[in-house]
Amino acid sequence: MAAEPREVIFRKYSTEDGKNYASFRPTYHENLYKLVLDHHASTGGQFDTIVDLGCGPGTTVRELAPKFQHAFGFDPSEGMTSAARSLGGASSTGEPIRFEVSSAEEIGSELAPGDIPNGSVDLIVASTAAHWFDLARFWPRAAEVLKPGGTVAFWGSSGSTYAHPSMPNHEAITAVLQHYEEHYFKPYYQPGNFTSSDLYKNLAYPWDLDPLSLISPVQRWREAHPDLAGTEKDMIRMMRRDIEKILHQAGVEKGKEQLKAGIAAVLVIVKKKL
Repeated sequence: MAAEPREVIFRKYSTEDGKNYASFRPTYHENLYKLVLDHHASTGGQFDTIVDLGCGPGTTVRELAPKFQHAFGFDPSEGMTSAARSLGGASSTGEPIRFEVSSAEEIGSELAPGDIPNGSVDLIVASTAAHWFDLARFWPRAAEVLKPGGTVAFWGSSGSTYAHPSMPNHEAITAVLQHYEEHYFKPYYQPGNFTSSDLYKNLAYPWDLDPLSLISPVQRWREAHPDLAGTEKDMIRMMRRDIEKILHQAGVEKGKEQLKAGIAAVLVIVKKKL
């Protein structure tokens, strides 16, 4: 099984980039967190240690840490982990979340001995990140660190956004979003973006092993068109202007344009046998 190519955009982030990302990166709905935790508990999972992989600025682990005694956030980007540390967060015991530079394939194996002992982790989560993992290396390492009854939970979204039906001219807005996705985003997709867009249908699971973001396409487009980035010809600015025009045609006043959107999502839960 071939490894997925690594996402390099976020790896280049500085601490300031990570903080800016965190400022507009929404958390996930509380019902999603509840679903993951309830399933974990009902299938023999314990609540001692949680590990968030590809944690970015710590959005997910900061929400889940209060349910666990120990919490780790790992990301291969120094800028992201630095931003996560600056934003803080704590476990149920008041112990600070520990944010470290580490990949999903290593899961902290390069840290001090005893930090992540084999058989010590109860829940591993990855929110909108698993499509960048080298899963042929991830699954064996996850099997090592998980306790019996431990859980791996991945979730992500398709990247294809649609205007909510409550929006004025929602069909026209959705058409604009689809146009920009097809002509501006997809030419800058990497295989991981397609895996996410397909809602993890082709994600590699442990039983598939041989013996062996919409953010990233935008930034790849801007790197390929540095003379247009940040101008009125920037792909995001053009898309925004097109949507604003449709809202104005529907009677929305200038300065009051808001987009209510939806997106398809997927949640995958894998258990280690008790």
